[in-house]
Amino acid sequence: MILSVFFYMFLLHIRRLDCFVAVQDSKTLFKGSTLINDSHGETLVSAGQRFELGFFTPNGSSDERRYLGIWFYNLHPLTVVWVANRESPVLDRSCIFTISKDGNLEVIDSKGRVYWDTGVKPSSVSAERMVKLMDNGNLVLISDGNEANVVWQSFQNPTDTFLPGMRMDENMTLSSWRSFNDPSHGNFTFQMDQEEDKQFIIWKRSMRYWKSGISGKFIGSDEMPYAISYFLSNFTETVTVHNASVPPLFTSLYTNTRFTMSSSGQAQYFRLDGERFWAQIWAEPRDECSVYNACGNFGSCNSKNEEMCKCLPGFRPNFLEKWVKGDFSGGCSRESRICGKDGVVVGDMFLNLSVVEVGSPDSQFDAHNEKECRAECLNNCQCQAYSYEEVDILQSNTKCWIWLEDLNNLKEGYLGSRNVFIRVAVPDIGSHVERGRGRYGEAKTPVVLIIVVTFTSAAILVVLSSTASYVFLQRRKVNKELGSIPRGVHLCDSERHIKELIESGRFKQDDSQGIDVPSFELETILYATSNFSNANKLGQGGFGPVYKGMFPGDQEIAVKRLSRCSGQGLEEFKNEVVLIAKLQHRNLVRLLGYCVAGEEKLLLYEYMPHKSLDFFIFDRKLCQRLDWKMRCNIILGIARGLLYLHQDSRLRIIHRDLKTSNILLDEEMNPKISDFGLARIFGGSETSANTNRVVGTYGYMSPEYALEGLFSFKSDVFSFGVVVIETISGKRNTGFHEPEKSLSLLGHAWDLWKAERGIELLDQALQESCETEGFLKCLNVGLLCVQEDPNDRPTMSNVVFMLGSSEAATLPTPKQPAFVLRRCPSSSKASSSTKPETCSENELTITLEDGR
Repeated sequence: MILSVFFYMFLLHIRRLDCFVAVQDSKTLFKGSTLINDSHGETLVSAGQRFELGFFTPNGSSDERRYLGIWFYNLHPLTVVWVANRESPVLDRSCIFTISKDGNLEVIDSKGRVYWDTGVKPSSVSAERMVKLMDNGNLVLISDGNEANVVWQSFQNPTDTFLPGMRMDENMTLSSWRSFNDPSHGNFTFQMDQEEDKQFIIWKRSMRYWKSGISGKFIGSDEMPYAISYFLSNFTETVTVHNASVPPLFTSLYTNTRFTMSSSGQAQYFRLDGERFWAQIWAEPRDECSVYNACGNFGSCNSKNEEMCKCLPGFRPNFLEKWVKGDFSGGCSRESRICGKDGVVVGDMFLNLSVVEVGSPDSQFDAHNEKECRAECLNNCQCQAYSYEEVDILQSNTKCWIWLEDLNNLKEGYLGSRNVFIRVAVPDIGSHVERGRGRYGEAKTPVVLIIVVTFTSAAILVVLSSTASYVFLQRRKVNKELGSIPRGVHLCDSERHIKELIESGRFKQDDSQGIDVPSFELETILYATSNFSNANKLGQGGFGPVYKGMFPGDQEIAVKRLSRCSGQGLEEFKNEVVLIAKLQHRNLVRLLGYCVAGEEKLLLYEYMPHKSLDFFIFDRKLCQRLDWKMRCNIILGIARGLLYLHQDSRLRIIHRDLKTSNILLDEEMNPKISDFGLARIFGGSETSANTNRVVGTYGYMSPEYALEGLFSFKSDVFSFGVVVIETISGKRNTGFHEPEKSLSLLGHAWDLWKAERGIELLDQALQESCETEGFLKCLNVGLLCVQEDPNDRPTMSNVVFMLGSSEAATLPTPKQPAFVLRRCPSSSKASSSTKPETCSENELTITLEDGR
């Protein structure tokens, strides 16, 4: 008997020893093998040592709950990407992972109780099954040793994490952990919507909590950038990539990334930074207003306000008591009905709510102009609102959207926002303006108090009126002497402005058709700029001077005054006003208004205190203020702005004049792309065009555009590449002088790159702050962008990912750039000048008609 027990213990020891040896450094478990969680802590490691499978206790837990999971190998703290028995932890350390007799994977304890299994069809007697941990983190159960015969895989049964190589379809769900140390099912799930245009949805229990936008659709696509949706849908069999016109990104750029549905309710995208820390690249919902329909129907959300929700003009809260307590989910309803009795259309009006993001419309159609779109809504008593977009300004082609149901998910000032025209009854406009911006839900005051306050207010009002009249007359006298009358401009007070326009009769619809920003009178701008005094002059460009102005409320503005000889005509001026008014992005300059008065053409922008990028990088003293980190942030910001123009905005736009002088810097040195006078809108299927009128700036123009008039999104990519190389080198492309080989800056950079001496291009001001690896990566990206063949250049989505990638080795090798040789006047030509030969460092903005 004793011998039998000894023999049994010996066999058990041999079995455990064999398991440890076979599993610890292996990627495969065969049928009958076990992974025993004893004091040795056996694990299964993938072949390339990228992922590890084993038992773990969640970080921060004080108990002995044991879960079978997969995590990134040799990375601390533990980053778990998959959990098997998330609802049934083993409460002691005797748990076992095994392939059962019927061919299923199982988690059992020492007494044989099953805590989790794969639940697949039992294998036949002859079929041999094995389990393998792949280098992409996928745990697969294979039949007959053939990797093509996959019986079960963890990639089709995820928990809270999506990894590169998985397939996001309608059946896949990512379920959050309950808390940071409890992997059981939490309150939030992430999945693809099965009904609504394949958007991505976050559910909080059974309620919709967040949804993504769709590139090219009405909803702002900024809520899920193309690069993230590509990551989720690239491997999908049933769904095409959201923007099919954009070529695939470099798949290597997704190495060491993960997408997680967190227990806090955020969908998060991470990239491993230097193989040590996880950097969060993107997350949604990013604030309270990003939560789906946070303010209910007809409620508008702005997280920057003290009270984030307010009812639209002409609407009031449905549940006032809850609204006062901060529960806005009940939304708002109309104060007065639209249309008259029996559906007879009466004098309803439309309030123009600028920069508003709203849920999907109920219908859309093509219209000739905005007036036709408005009439369609006005003649339908069910119509709640409309919006329009001029797809082709020259051909009067307008896209019209109509809302028949209650408006939901309204947000102010978000990317992808647009102007929405809300239908309201005329009496509600006046009543709302008279109420001002006071909060709903203030406690009702007793009648006696109202009477006292009324009489007291009347007495005070008489005194104030007399004082105000005197002050007004005095100010009018002073202003008349100055030759200009301030108009009391309040850019944010759109509701009062609407009322004034309606009552005064000055508003002509045709004058502002297609323009979504205010038009200012010349006198107002003269007053703000002190009659364009030299003391207010900020600088001089090829288009004309720029002045600093001050509006009431100490709002600083920059006024761009187009000179008569600038070459920027009325069409370019209108093009810039219409385009930039429809764009909202942190890396695009914001247009506040415009003015056309006789020969004067004026554009009003947000004030940029640090002028433009060229002001710093080409000045040997000021360049010291831009260290390497700041220049990297500037380059990445420009790339994000261009990506928004090319594919993430509701218009697809080619800038055509990107250069360092058109990159403005705000007070925190954030870059903002400006000057859209030469920009061009592209339709959904357009990728390139031809012109006989070549406009732009030498040194930044792509060869196919400068020489043949062909321009595309890749033309902007070329210009961006020049800006990158100028920014990291501190040298102008147009003024670079390399006498030995007569090379341009691009050619010089290419020569250094080929000779593996690229670091020699580094701006001397960056020697202390720059990292060699980061510099070479930026140079690599810049050279990829200026390749001669447009097809070889990356898209801006590629560029953004390459700049954000920590793995320089994964970047493609660039080919020879365009414009390698520089052209200067030949020294052999006769000249009366005794000055040495140089090339001009001034930018030359050109227009070529036909003859190239």
